[in-house]
Amino acid sequence: MIPPEAVPVQEADLSTASSQKREDFGRDDSGVGTVSAPKFVQGMGLFSATAIVMGSMIGSGIFIVPADMSRVLGSPALLIAAWLVTAAMTVIGALSYGELAAMMPKAGGQYVYLRESLGPIWGFLYGWTLFTVIQTGTVAAVGVAFAKFLGVFFPGVSQTNWIWHVGSGNVGLSTAGLVAICVLVLLTWTNTRGIKLGAAVQNVFTSAKVLALLGVIAVGVLLFVEHKDAAGLAANFGPHFWTLGKWFHAALDLHIYSAEVVAADKGAMFLYIAIVIAIVQVGSLFSSDAWNNVTFTAGEIVNPKRNLPLSLALGTGVVLLLYIACNFVYLSVLPMMGASGDGLLVAQGIAGAKQDRVATAVMQVAFGEMGAKLMAGAILVSTFGCVNGMLLAGARVYYAMSQDGLFFKSTGVLDAKSKAPVNALWMQCAWACLLCLSGQYGNLLDYVIFAVLVFYVLTIVGLFVLRRKRPDAVRPYRAIGYPVLPAIYIVMAVWICGVLLRYKPQYTWPGLLLVLLGVPVYWIWQRKQTADSRT
Repeated sequence: MIPPEAVPVQEADLSTASSQKREDFGRDDSGVGTVSAPKFVQGMGLFSATAIVMGSMIGSGIFIVPADMSRVLGSPALLIAAWLVTAAMTVIGALSYGELAAMMPKAGGQYVYLRESLGPIWGFLYGWTLFTVIQTGTVAAVGVAFAKFLGVFFPGVSQTNWIWHVGSGNVGLSTAGLVAICVLVLLTWTNTRGIKLGAAVQNVFTSAKVLALLGVIAVGVLLFVEHKDAAGLAANFGPHFWTLGKWFHAALDLHIYSAEVVAADKGAMFLYIAIVIAIVQVGSLFSSDAWNNVTFTAGEIVNPKRNLPLSLALGTGVVLLLYIACNFVYLSVLPMMGASGDGLLVAQGIAGAKQDRVATAVMQVAFGEMGAKLMAGAILVSTFGCVNGMLLAGARVYYAMSQDGLFFKSTGVLDAKSKAPVNALWMQCAWACLLCLSGQYGNLLDYVIFAVLVFYVLTIVGLFVLRRKRPDAVRPYRAIGYPVLPAIYIVMAVWICGVLLRYKPQYTWPGLLLVLLGVPVYWIWQRKQTADSRT
């Protein structure tokens, strides 16, 4: 952002203004353009910042994705291994981002880090992908997930109950889509009232969803103590915990080596395992994603140089511990493999859970139909809070892009009363609502899995770049384990990207094309900025 004492960009030399802005990256966010412009209000403390980290991470994934992961792996040990690898990567990423966040406590977060370290075009490509699908697509998908679980209580809310339908596909407005849109509009309006109200909503719902996860864990412990979960214990633990099960057949489908080579070569076997874990981690990584959203709100956090790194470490650490504990609970209550057509919950197992609702099955084993409804209610709370956190945070990136002349000018204006980027919030809401109608947002999210990992890698590469380019910059916090831990993250993420490129091209190349589509858009904004500066 241009500091308040600076003259407006159109009255100054662009290169000088740009240089001044770049060198001033360590200062707190101060508002827009001129002295009289509204400024962000620092209304979030450590608890609120941590709530954004945790609330953005916990959506519906942890309650669902273990089913699909189990179907591929067929091994309790490998399921836990996949979540442990995800936990390690996420915590290392958060600790690395902590240094960048403390250096540059400005609205826009990751966009700013990429801009400062690798150049404006990389920041724009991240912001472009964030707006077109990462943030808005996730918000739309989680909003529809909210509606689907609301259907447990109100059967009329369904993705197949159409109000307006186009053709034979999924394009149109269903009752579930209408509910999702209403949730998006309500929470967007709440966040236009100011950061304190938005943060208060996030605090309440994050606390509730953490309690819900603790409730699942408590039920698992209770069942374990009372030995009502003998089927899960017998099937998944003891000598069965280390079984290599179904992963072998999934790996053979990848056509790396023949079964004979794998059987004779331990190196090939471990390579197979590493590849299959990388593939199933798509689920666990995205269940743990969006922890970086708190960096977008840096301009509104009290003492951000301390609270940002601390909230990243605390938030990711607590959530991932809860996630791993939940997976142990699932394994202790239900056998991993089961038959999806079997009428008994225990016989269906984790892999065969109806509509992949593993947590619901666990609660139903414990409390019958009432348990299923309790779990559905908990997921409603979880998804509602997740949507709120992502709406709150995402708009700050588009605000920061506008300040650089790389997004619509109106999104770079703060409301005089609420000090919130109201235009950015409503623009984000409008696009997310359109994705709810398109029927394609789920596919788009699959396509950007690869792109999201690439931007994480690029941002951590930027940490190394800034250490070299700006060695004397003030760093209130330095990344723990630098340079070893950040380098390990890069290697692990690049490995996953490579595996996805090779074995899941349908989910990677479209994502790359979406990112690359931002390049001509960037040049259009650049030309527009240059033209505006000459008028």
